[in-house]
Amino acid sequence: MDVELWPLEDNHRERGQEWEAFETWLTREGIDKKDQAKQSGLTLYRVQCNAVQAHQLLRHRDVRSVDLPPSFGLERSVVFQDIQKFPIVNAPGEQAPGVVVLDSGLATGHPLLGAAVGDAQSFLPGESAADESGHGTHVAGLALYGDFESSLRSRLFVPTLRLFSGRILDKNNENTTGFVEKHIEKAVRYFVKEYNCRVFNLSFGDANKPYLGGHLKGLSLTLDALSRELGVLFVVSAGNHRVGEDSPDGLAWRDNYPHYLLDKAWRMIEPAPALNVLTVGSLARHNQTYNSQHYPLDPSEIPIAQPDQPSPFTRSGPSVDGAIKPELMAHGGNWAFNTRRVGNALLDRAVGLGVVSTHHQFAMGHPFAVDSGTSMAAPQVAHLAASILREHPDASARLLRALLCAHAIMPKESQALIDRDEAFRKVCGYGRVDESALYRSLENAVTLIADSSIENKRHHFYEIPIPEEFTSGGRRRSREIAVGLAYAPIVRSTRIKYRATRIDFRLVTAPDLEHVTTMFNKATEKDDYESISELKTATVGQRARSKGTVQADFWQFRQFDRRSLLRNNRLFVVVTRNDLPWGEPLCATEEDYALVVCLRDRENGEARLYTQVRSQLQARTRGRAKV
Repeated sequence: MDVELWPLEDNHRERGQEWEAFETWLTREGIDKKDQAKQSGLTLYRVQCNAVQAHQLLRHRDVRSVDLPPSFGLERSVVFQDIQKFPIVNAPGEQAPGVVVLDSGLATGHPLLGAAVGDAQSFLPGESAADESGHGTHVAGLALYGDFESSLRSRLFVPTLRLFSGRILDKNNENTTGFVEKHIEKAVRYFVKEYNCRVFNLSFGDANKPYLGGHLKGLSLTLDALSRELGVLFVVSAGNHRVGEDSPDGLAWRDNYPHYLLDKAWRMIEPAPALNVLTVGSLARHNQTYNSQHYPLDPSEIPIAQPDQPSPFTRSGPSVDGAIKPELMAHGGNWAFNTRRVGNALLDRAVGLGVVSTHHQFAMGHPFAVDSGTSMAAPQVAHLAASILREHPDASARLLRALLCAHAIMPKESQALIDRDEAFRKVCGYGRVDESALYRSLENAVTLIADSSIENKRHHFYEIPIPEEFTSGGRRRSREIAVGLAYAPIVRSTRIKYRATRIDFRLVTAPDLEHVTTMFNKATEKDDYESISELKTATVGQRARSKGTVQADFWQFRQFDRRSLLRNNRLFVVVTRNDLPWGEPLCATEEDYALVVCLRDRENGEARLYTQVRSQLQARTRGRAKV
């Protein structure tokens, strides 16, 4: 166990007496002291004890906290492997979907990337397509393989996507030769025209432009406009906190975590606030540094975040008009600090807490590198988005966004923060994508999709088939209904409300379709519509989710009784469009949207939801045919 004592900072003599008394107590209680780290503001002991002794430690007057030592680490042996011993990587095929990395270029000859590379171009005047900084190559490995660490541990790399690279950053990971908006637009139009690419990763942000409210900047507007015009999906990193005068000092990195993630200094940066893109924040995966692994009895290197908590550098939302941003999270790394160094030195790089991927200097014997940042989180989501196109090649960018967010789960370690303070939704969004049923339905996890278009001031009504098995009795178990909706509206930076149209959804119960249509068609005024009650216990809530152009919510159930609404009524999703007055002449007569509804009964090993839902839908089709 790691034991921290209450600090006695002002009196060296009393502090020494505290240490001596505590160590005497440890000896008397038979608790084995393995190591310690001592300074004026911090006293740590690493001890070995049994359960009874652990309870005694918790009750000790001088003990501030007791915790397990860090245990999740990225071993050096995983990172420093001989790539010559890896199997040859085969090309994914010309029909494989593409994922485009807009970054600092690409080392196209890397043994794990080369076979999958479709094209690499530079859109930076006077620069080649090669990667001089390594950032683009690191991002590319994650965009191509997703969870690169798992592939590295299994030594199995099978690319299922084609990889494209558009260089827009120089060797310093900057763009100072012109307007980055022009370079990105040129790159996007090129890859759409030449290769029909539809998923673009942009792990780039301007730290000088945090979003503190008001109008969105030029790059956000560019991405939103291109998303709508070209039907492409941009996956964008939320940005990293830049260590400086607004950062915590020493122990405050740990003691004030995670509260500083809500400070202005941690607000996401341009172009993360763009509404028609997916913005990705970072989760910690590891909490054990290389030194902690090598010296297991030394408690001096302390991680700031625990696995599946937000990374200490990840930036927060919301976006314009309070829209939830970032929408998704993925593993991007962690930071720690060393209590033996002066000032509790921050360990933010090269300590084994980051994300491993491909290195641009592979020819010099360094095929892999480890780095931390939301730049590493975004391409893992881009990988998932492009992978959906393998199963659904005609899926729109709207459907990709709706599917990814509807299949998000909030890690329990992050959910605990939201339970304490709902404000942490600004950091965590909808959670991390669970890909177990992302690409196709399972018997216990069914996904229903609709890609449609709707006129202004109209409602679309979808009745959701709920099999009796879903609400059946038996043992208490977790069941879930998830709904995701996405659209890409016209935007104007000169308008406070920014988006020209609003489309949102409600999940409601009613005896039949006639009742629900009457209820919504009567709601001609805004207040009437807002007063329509939704199925209770939504995780996010209609007011919060509807502010974005990709919306998701989740309803969880443990038990149904005979009075439950889902047993006595029918379930409907109602999609509503309502343009802002200034937007009415700009919007299309029919605006496109994608809707996703998921039914999940994962704890029921005998569930046959897919079979039963399909049977109900087929029965409806036969009924319409007879009419």
